[in-house]
Amino acid sequence: MEWLSAAADNPVECRQVWADDPRMPALLPTGRFFDVLSVDQRLGMEMYDRLLRSGMPFGPTAIDRKAQRVGFFLNSRSRERFTHYLERETSTPPTYRYLDEGSAVVVPGPIPLFDDRYQWLRPPTRRPEANPLRPVALATALVASAELLARIDRFDEQYSTPYAAVAALPEETDH
Repeated sequence: MEWLSAAADNPVECRQVWADDPRMPALLPTGRFFDVLSVDQRLGMEMYDRLLRSGMPFGPTAIDRKAQRVGFFLNSRSRERFTHYLERETSTPPTYRYLDEGSAVVVPGPIPLFDDRYQWLRPPTRRPEANPLRPVALATALVASAELLARIDRFDEQYSTPYAAVAALPEETDH
């Protein structure tokens, strides 16, 4: 958490707060040491699972359970690269917030409990190394996950129950 607290306006105070209460969240400015891609929780959890399963590179990831948002941490000054690859994936990107210079994000404390509002899905273990593929992976996962969720929503609208979906299947015939 040393590198994360370094982003605070007062790093010494931030580390002291976390030493006294490791569950305490902190408001940290973005853009100096890291940027954050913030998405709706449903989309964020799908992205997180997709990134994890595929082995694509991504950094620390936090969730705000009350606001129902997931934040993916990137190296600072990654907006241009992220936007470039997002535009290559789709002309109609899903809704997201990109937090960089002039923004701030609430981060969980180093050791949140399972029912805390702010939690780490993937905690920062050390300062993330600059990885030019991280914005590419996030742009790709954002679009792919949004497309999958849209397909699921369309299916749910078409078939109100699993039985309706089975009933819509063509009858099997023996050949």
